Amino acid sequence: MQKISLHPSGPELSRIIVGAWRWTNESAPQIEQLIQTSLDKGITAFDHADIYGNYSCEENFGNVLRANPSLRNKLQLITKFGIKLLSDKRPEHKIKHYDTSASHITWSVENSLKMLATDRIDLLLIHRPDPLLNPAEVAETFSTLKQQGKVLHFGVSNFTTTQFEMLQSYLPFPLVTNQIELSLFRNEPFFNGDTDVMMKHRIRPLGWSPLGGGKFFEDERIKELMSRLCLKYGISAMQLLLAWLLKHPSGVLPILGTTKPERILEGADAINIELDKQHWFELLRAVNGKDVA
Repeated sequence: MQKISLHPSGPELSRIIVGAWRWTNESAPQIEQLIQTSLDKGITAFDHADIYGNYSCEENFGNVLRANPSLRNKLQLITKFGIKLLSDKRPEHKIKHYDTSASHITWSVENSLKMLATDRIDLLLIHRPDPLLNPAEVAETFSTLKQQGKVLHFGVSNFTTTQFEMLQSYLPFPLVTNQIELSLFRNEPFFNGDTDVMMKHRIRPLGWSPLGGGKFFEDERIKELMSRLCLKYGISAMQLLLAWLLKHPSGVLPILGTTKPERILEGADAINIELDKQHWFELLRAVNGKDVA
């Protein structure tokens, strides 16, 4: 599979990313199968967050790496921090809130390194914009973690363009991505400046929920169009939706959230589909309910 750099200074990731947020109840052999299926198809990047699976998914994944340490150098680990959930595993949390303090960033990284059974995180993201974020404090902490080799690259998730550029202005190195919700059904980032700013900074977006949560099932008109195009191209609905995203010049890296090896194989093959420009706009019209102006 094609590799793509998020930024001229890296990192280089597989064009498709597999998200581990649903890997909560899977056994170690099942997780190993998901990892190996991904690697066999050239998918080398895996997306995590400390909170996924009620603070369990990182450890579940890490248990596989502990048993098979040779896997670590074959893949890239992305993880996120900053959300504090109400959880029996975090009894000190009395309310859901955000925390981007230096102490929490440092603690989160050390904990993720331990849970994931690794000595470095390839890409660390702030999970959500924190209204109490102190950019100078974050920049200093990120710089220390980078110097220590514990985190190789940094980015954000769900940030607005102004929030992204504000934090970037304090950092001595580039933020390499903004992970945002992006799909045919959540196409506003292609028009509201979100992807434009990333292209301005020569970075590529990571797209979560790239299939739109199955929203095409809710509209018979969209279902009919997708069925017709799937038949024309000889592909599945999943592959059509991914091909729609992959065509955008921002170089979106879609994140697949699945617990099924066959869905990973299906999604990986979407990179070979070249969607016609008019079909791209036909799908956009069907979802938005109108032609472009």
